[in-house]
Amino acid sequence: KLAVWVYGHVPKPGSRRLHLVLLFPDGTISKHSLSRSSRSLLLRSRWVISLFSFNLSLTLLKMNAATALRARMATSFVARRGFSTTRSQLASPYHYAEGPRSNLPFNPLTKFFFFRYWAFMITGFGAPFAIAGMSSIILMKSGKPTSPVKPSSAASLSFWRWSKSVTDSEKMRNLKNVRLAEVQLQNGLPLTAAAWDTASDAIICTFGPTATNPVLELRRKPHDAYFSDPVSPETFECIASWDAPCPLPDLPCDRVLSLHYFADNLTACLVLEGGDIVIVREEPLPGEDKIEIVGSVDVGITAAAWSPDEELLALTTTANTFLYMTREFENVAEITFTPGDLQASQHVSVGWGKRETQFQGKRAKALRDPTVPEKVDEGKLSSYDDGRTTITWRGDGAYVAVNSIEGGVRRAIRVYSREGTLDSVSEPVDGLEGALSWRPSGNLIAGIQRLDDRINVVFFERNGLRHGEFTLRLTEEERPTFASNISLSWNVDSTVLAVQFQERVQFWTMGNYHYYLKQEISVVTAPEYPRPFSFKWHPEKALSFVAGASESILDGDFVFDVSHGSTTGPKDVGAVAVLDGKNLKLTPLRLSGVPPPMAHNELALDSNAIDVAFSKTGTRIAVLMKDHFSIYLWSLKTRPVPMPILESSYPLSDARDSRPRQIAFLNDNEVYILKSNGPSNTVIEHTALETREIKVAYVAADTEQIVSIFASLGHEALWFSHVGQPAQTITYSAIAKLSPDDFQVMPWDQSPSVDTYWAKAAQISETENVLISLSRTGALYANKTLLAKNCTSFLVTESHVLFTTSLHLLKFVHLTRAEDIQDMEVPPDTPETDERCRAIERGNRLVTVMPSTFSVVLQAPRGNIETIYPRALVLAGIRSFIDRKDYRSAFLTCRSQMVDMNLIHDYAPDQFMECILLFVDQVKRIDLIDEFLSRLKEEDVSQTLYKDTLPTRKSDVTGQNGLAIPIIKSAKKGSKVNRICDGFLAALEKRSDTNMHNLITAHVCKSPPDLESGLQLVARLRDESSEQAEDAVEHICFLTDAHRLYDTALGLYDLELTLLVAQQVQRDPREYLPFLRKLQQLPELRRYFEIDNYLGRWNKALKHLHALNAHDELREYATKHVLYKDAIDIYKYQPEQLRDTTHLYANYLRDESKHKEAGI
Repeated sequence: KLAVWVYGHVPKPGSRRLHLVLLFPDGTISKHSLSRSSRSLLLRSRWVISLFSFNLSLTLLKMNAATALRARMATSFVARRGFSTTRSQLASPYHYAEGPRSNLPFNPLTKFFFFRYWAFMITGFGAPFAIAGMSSIILMKSGKPTSPVKPSSAASLSFWRWSKSVTDSEKMRNLKNVRLAEVQLQNGLPLTAAAWDTASDAIICTFGPTATNPVLELRRKPHDAYFSDPVSPETFECIASWDAPCPLPDLPCDRVLSLHYFADNLTACLVLEGGDIVIVREEPLPGEDKIEIVGSVDVGITAAAWSPDEELLALTTTANTFLYMTREFENVAEITFTPGDLQASQHVSVGWGKRETQFQGKRAKALRDPTVPEKVDEGKLSSYDDGRTTITWRGDGAYVAVNSIEGGVRRAIRVYSREGTLDSVSEPVDGLEGALSWRPSGNLIAGIQRLDDRINVVFFERNGLRHGEFTLRLTEEERPTFASNISLSWNVDSTVLAVQFQERVQFWTMGNYHYYLKQEISVVTAPEYPRPFSFKWHPEKALSFVAGASESILDGDFVFDVSHGSTTGPKDVGAVAVLDGKNLKLTPLRLSGVPPPMAHNELALDSNAIDVAFSKTGTRIAVLMKDHFSIYLWSLKTRPVPMPILESSYPLSDARDSRPRQIAFLNDNEVYILKSNGPSNTVIEHTALETREIKVAYVAADTEQIVSIFASLGHEALWFSHVGQPAQTITYSAIAKLSPDDFQVMPWDQSPSVDTYWAKAAQISETENVLISLSRTGALYANKTLLAKNCTSFLVTESHVLFTTSLHLLKFVHLTRAEDIQDMEVPPDTPETDERCRAIERGNRLVTVMPSTFSVVLQAPRGNIETIYPRALVLAGIRSFIDRKDYRSAFLTCRSQMVDMNLIHDYAPDQFMECILLFVDQVKRIDLIDEFLSRLKEEDVSQTLYKDTLPTRKSDVTGQNGLAIPIIKSAKKGSKVNRICDGFLAALEKRSDTNMHNLITAHVCKSPPDLESGLQLVARLRDESSEQAEDAVEHICFLTDAHRLYDTALGLYDLELTLLVAQQVQRDPREYLPFLRKLQQLPELRRYFEIDNYLGRWNKALKHLHALNAHDELREYATKHVLYKDAIDIYKYQPEQLRDTTHLYANYLRDESKHKEAGI
């Protein structure tokens, strides 16, 4: 069935617009605008169309489809068989294949046509409304809402439409840790909960209570507070403190189940396990208490969670009840969990899995339905189940899921609407534990399933059915230890799933239905406090988190970044590394375009990888792990590319507070590591691979935070970003190695004024650098100059900055000198007119760029990779080939990438004219040289078609005012095409044996074509070799118009050449043979006259008559073609003939009423 509704709106007075909305059974929503005819039909009928359902009938679709198809295709079928048909006689009743009137759904000439027709119409139009009415009655009796659009449902509808378009675009990107602030705690109450203050990014913490001390403290840790030594909780700002004895005798002490901070009114809400709901106001109004118990549940609370919009609080109690409270803590719904809830979702079981219902014959397994599982779960509890209840909301707040134990037998996930209506219950799953987290985008609910040999993260749909899973990569020893208690948490934009263990957190991302383990961070905990530490994602910043344990507070930030190799030639093999736990996925995209989640090489590691870096040549790979880093050799010259080989390993500190974060490779023999050696103790270590010496290159100050380290574009220098003091912006510096033991830090004074987390440094000259950086908001900077505000990803090459925008465009900006940064021109959003801008698929991100092959690799949101060849990169490569005088590569690139070949000359005309022989020797093939000559045109494409892609050349000189003065090309008067053709003719004059076609092409391609010279060359070849002459004539006929060539050959008075041309152009011998025989029989001068007269060259024909002394005929010919002036010029030394001709001209002028001219 298909749910359909029509709604309308008035965009402006006098206009109406209707839309058709289709809701499919799988949740897919499609909206279509109705056509003008459909709108008028609906408006004329004046029907008010509400929600209804109907069954698609094949009868309606088959009424006249077959007949219309046959009628439409009959002519084409017959025509394909080589026959011809007449036009269909539409007036005839027999022109349809099935007979008369077969195109009509009813034959009006049959009996009872009236009754059959109206019965069909009433049934067809009335059935949908009848079905809709029955469905409404059934829904009303079942107690479920019948209105398709309510305030929450409308929000849910728009949310689902949005969530269908939300996809993870971070398939080939790794999580990079850019901030890790740790505070070690001592001598105080243990930290029991943490929350974010979104207004100031401060961390709100609760300390206590414990079994020996019932005090509960609420404190604030500022975002920019850093401590190098362990501190007590009293160091933080105290918001409130009170005694919280547990009201329930069966609990040793009370426990904070939920801590939520409302930044709009500076209020914290604490939900305690003993049943109290406490409000703490930082700035209470007159008459308000600072600490207030706004409610209490006598039986105790098992779980609590606020909705994403902070309007509803969901609670579960030990009495198996589920409560909704508003922000004013008014109880709006109270639901009791009953065993009958499990029947809400009728999950069908046909007995598969039972031996008595299965076929046990030969090859039974092969014949089994693959869509039916071999075993049906019964919902058995896990031996590690702690009995907890978990509540999780969907991202739009329209639904909430509750994971609890039902009757001590199985776990059930109940899904409730915002109004408190039970929507569904999950199917039974063996080993399902208490962890639960609803992906904010709304499509999946994540849970934990513990089996005998593995632990899975399982996913459910909203209807309670399973929808995929992935296995946590834990060893047999790890599963019963730190993995005995697991929690799950999605970040706010649904890109990262945090899996929380007892002493560590793993961060997983998904791409192409494969889950990648991107990072693992350990958390310092105390064994005397068995409760798991508190982990919270930032509710607004997608990749910010806090992990609060009994002995430490750890808050950090991640960014997604691509780990790719060099983007400068010739080592730009497009190497990309993707981290996946103990697997490193490597792909040289230039050699093998393997899409994720697959990879060309999958390298097995000793432990989970943290970061990876490539050397300058790409043949060495540095992989950073928890306690060491390893160097692998990767042979890129062997085909196929083999698996990397471990070259060496270098140990790191194994202390608990040692946290390596990033790694960078310089050249092929230097490795830098960014690591934290405890709170506020961050260093950058340098390792020389040849000597294995480890030196400290930089030590951060106590209040300084190092964000990231990265190698420059050429891998010759190390750059790092850091925050010098709290509340300052990120700045950049470079590290120069003066000697093996001496490092110099050079601050970069051109850092942008905002925080940028992605950066690339390009060296323009020995003393000039350009820093390209990107902020989280999409602002792209070149030093301090803003290039774009909507950038989504960027890369840097030796000559370009290329970036994608939120408008789905790929743009190229030319790199310029540091003093000209402000003049860097960003192309407009006009991909149809500017070669520096190109439209790309929606959501595409840059992966890597390979200037040597002019290619860019992008990844779409759905995960596939795409290699394109942007015109800006292609033209930059062609110009570099021309600068190196590699004309063959420039020509082949122009040919394969459809670039105008005039650029080969226009970019450097003087150099090309001097290197014509070099061009011929490099290109070699005759047909390719002909192609180049045939594509010549007068336009200077470097100044017209490709002007925007032409950067400032390196040979530019600098004037006295410091401005760049571009070199002006030497402009020569005359035709560019003729000049190039003459250059080829002069260069190939002595190579007529091998480059005869090129010589002819050079003649023909002149403007205008010099056909006579080409034919004269053919005439000379005819004397040497008749075969070469025929070949030359065939070639020249291919290049120009055959009839024009025939006339040109005839105009040379060479009848044999004319006959040769006539035979090649396939003219009718009955036409030209008698004519040529007639000419052959005439005397030479008379033949010349007849040829010129035939070709319309009357001036020449007149001269031939004069040579024949046919004076009378000459005067008649001059009179006929009005050639008096030419005749007078011929007879200027023959007075008698001149007088007669002058009289004829005077008579002509008199007849034309030009008496003055006649008298003269």
